Amino acid sequence: MAIAKTKVKIKEATSTPQKDIYIKGARVHNLKNVSVVIPRDKLIVVTGVSGSGKSSLTIDTLFAEGQRRYAESLSAYARQFMQRMNKPDVDYIKGLCPAIAIEQKVITRTPRSTVGSMTEIYDYLRLLFARAGKTISPVSGKEVSKDDVADVVKAIEKLTEGDKVVLLVTFKQHAKRSIPEELNILLQKGFSRLYINQELVRIEDLLEMKEADQKKLFKTADSKTSPPAGGGRGVFLLIDRLVAKSFDEDELHRIADSVNTAFYEGEGEMLLEINKAKPLHFSNKFEADGIVFEEPVPNLFSFNNPFGACPVCEGFSQILGIDPDLIIPDKTLSVYEGAVAPWKGEKLGLWKEAFVKAAKKFDFPIHKPIIDLTEKQLADLWEGNAHVDGINAFFREVEQNLYKVQYRVLLSRYRGRTLCTACKGYRLRPEALYVKVGGKHIGQLCELPVKDLYVWFDKLKLSEYDQQVAKRILIEIHHRIKTLLDVGLGYLTLNRLANSLSGGESQRIQLTRSLGSNLTNSLYILDEPSIGLHS
Repeated sequence: MAIAKTKVKIKEATSTPQKDIYIKGARVHNLKNVSVVIPRDKLIVVTGVSGSGKSSLTIDTLFAEGQRRYAESLSAYARQFMQRMNKPDVDYIKGLCPAIAIEQKVITRTPRSTVGSMTEIYDYLRLLFARAGKTISPVSGKEVSKDDVADVVKAIEKLTEGDKVVLLVTFKQHAKRSIPEELNILLQKGFSRLYINQELVRIEDLLEMKEADQKKLFKTADSKTSPPAGGGRGVFLLIDRLVAKSFDEDELHRIADSVNTAFYEGEGEMLLEINKAKPLHFSNKFEADGIVFEEPVPNLFSFNNPFGACPVCEGFSQILGIDPDLIIPDKTLSVYEGAVAPWKGEKLGLWKEAFVKAAKKFDFPIHKPIIDLTEKQLADLWEGNAHVDGINAFFREVEQNLYKVQYRVLLSRYRGRTLCTACKGYRLRPEALYVKVGGKHIGQLCELPVKDLYVWFDKLKLSEYDQQVAKRILIEIHHRIKTLLDVGLGYLTLNRLANSLSGGESQRIQLTRSLGSNLTNSLYILDEPSIGLHS
């Protein structure tokens, strides 16, 4: 957008409608038959004292006429659902292009709306993490993945020619069925053999045995081992067996069918034993380290959706709890000087005395101001340790005595809105924060100022496949972040609450939404865009 200082002359003027916007005889509110020529493709500033008719000319005349003309272009059926739009009191307006008005007010007051959701950057981040995010296990730090049929087929194709392969699933006995009943069901399904202690056994032969002998055989085989600790010790259902070679297309289809059957019968798990060595375990469940994870989908990263929102704070990032600023109002005081406000008085002061006496045992500096304590020392003060109870233990005792009115009054003094203890202010359930792109989860990206986020995306390295999948998403994110920087909002973070923005910041965010739509030949009308940014 070209910026030029233009003097708008309020007079009768001749103009070419294709190059300028020509307003003739505007009489809205206190305008007295005003005619004006407004050049296109320039930044025009309308100034004047309060009540001189600035908003009357721009909003109530120019924008109102543009909006009315757009409404008249719609069908009669569509117009019945819209409010009636009166024609502004003006002789005529020529050369008018589509108008977008951005008024001087904060557009939202809901605590759920943030800068990220207003600019739609967060929506694209959700898509990015759903498509290119990697779920990392919090236990081992390894990437969580699930196996599919193609993975098993590839593993078989890579084997040395001549290797003997058996496809197995663990034999599972239903709690209310006997072994003969289970074996008969397998026969009806079309299976003919079990794999017991690395030996093939026909199901028909097992059925001819006495039930006591069956139980003895299954018990000695330790059928509950899954996957086996070593070799193929245990009782398994044989799905298929083959010898590794260069497979043709029909043979690969047959292997894929067998693997499908194995996953179905094994309830998502199967084993591949090669040359009677330790079997390879495959699972099509999204799990690792004994934890079942949620597969990344866009709704998992939405704090406005019950599926993705933190179950404790319900996506608001704050809960009603003990406010640390009320408990320690003056952080320049030490514990000895009475920094902890509730630990005062004859009875409650005993908590302070106990803490001071025990401080020597774990080298806690009781004369050091709270503001200068290390993280470990603060943790000892709040959480306590093996030697003494902390502030949290004090409030747990208070909560146990809430049937007494004095304890209810005490607790009410220190309650306030605090950061959610479960999600740490990220608003999302824990499973969403396990998903990372470039080593960061979506909550950490929302904490970065927009200017730092722009640099982070410039340095982001993805695999070739992920780069192809996220190509369009990254273009949209880059474009919207660049637009925020262009309007001077690089200092904001995406998790900044919309209701905490000034009027000018809110206007400029609305402007980025319009500029981000790539509309051309549009007329943008900003009503006092610097409001709230000066004193």
